[in-house]
Amino acid sequence: MAGLYLHIPFCKSKCAYCNFFSVVSERQRSDFLEALKKEAVARKDYLGGDEVRTVYFGGGTPSLLMPSEIKEILDVLRQNYKIIDNPEITLEANPDTVSKESLLEYKSVGVNRLSVGIQSFFDDDLQYLSRKHDSKHARQVLEWSQEVGFQEVTMDLIYGIPTLTDEKWQKNLEIFFSTGINHLSAYALTVEEKTALGQRIRKGAAAPVDEEATIRHYEILTQQAESHGFEHYEISNFARPGHYSRHNTIYWKGEKYLGLGPSAHSFDGVSRQWNVAGVKDYCDNYSFEREELTPDDRYNEYIMTSLRTMWGVDADYLRESFGEKYAKRFKKSSEKYILSGKMFQKGEKYILNSTGMLFADGIASELFNC
Repeated sequence: MAGLYLHIPFCKSKCAYCNFFSVVSERQRSDFLEALKKEAVARKDYLGGDEVRTVYFGGGTPSLLMPSEIKEILDVLRQNYKIIDNPEITLEANPDTVSKESLLEYKSVGVNRLSVGIQSFFDDDLQYLSRKHDSKHARQVLEWSQEVGFQEVTMDLIYGIPTLTDEKWQKNLEIFFSTGINHLSAYALTVEEKTALGQRIRKGAAAPVDEEATIRHYEILTQQAESHGFEHYEISNFARPGHYSRHNTIYWKGEKYLGLGPSAHSFDGVSRQWNVAGVKDYCDNYSFEREELTPDDRYNEYIMTSLRTMWGVDADYLRESFGEKYAKRFKKSSEKYILSGKMFQKGEKYILNSTGMLFADGIASELFNC
């Protein structure tokens, strides 16, 4: 099984913290849509004929596209890829770009999962992040999504915002759990140096992130999620059983995916490639760079992604895919994390607990085969 990711680069404005490729001008919208469809045809053999079970419209702000444009893209994909019956088709949506009517139309053309970028239900947090919607509209969009019949909705929240107190974070979670939505993506605010927020903090025009507050928010999050029956199935993702994001799980389990659009990444099991970032350059040629992965690269990526999940690292898989030497080295290196209480062993699975997940990147790097 494989997935398709489509990067829609257009935004109404750039959020201060965002480090993804996007543009605020839609002057090349029609050229981009034609290039995207042409690339879909040109890359149709990349997945080796594997069945496609997920299609994900990310960005950028995919909900700036009209439902009819989404349908045209889906039609091209269905003509050129082996898409399973009832695939998961996800659309990322910003609250200020949708209406009840447009949500109904997206659903009618095949979108069956929404990922809604709420981030907070408090206006001062939204202003700090330079989001364009307000808390009232955020709640309205969630109500609309349920009224028009979306069974699968992901809500995004951000914690660690300097304006977000522990009490406000607790309230954000209370609001989320009261909606009955089955999936939550919650991200710690990360400030990249070249973003507008990074520059504002450096100049003293915005408050910096407090690491201790971020950790407290994470602990509140994991406790509340568990008490409401949500599984912490990936560092930043929580869901009721059976409601995981099928598309994102493809990334975390190291399965194949093809990325279409400017800056989109792809993985075919043995190599990675990434498209040129820039709408004009993409429309002119949709060129890409490619990297062949060594056994060590593939091993390290498996460790990195697997430790982020509740399924953990499978020593049997290491043995079968990389050899006994890799499996033995991993087992020995992981002993100190089991002893320190950050990792536990379940049969041949090695899994980080919620405390260990706070240090997942550092732990993974120490377990790499360099």
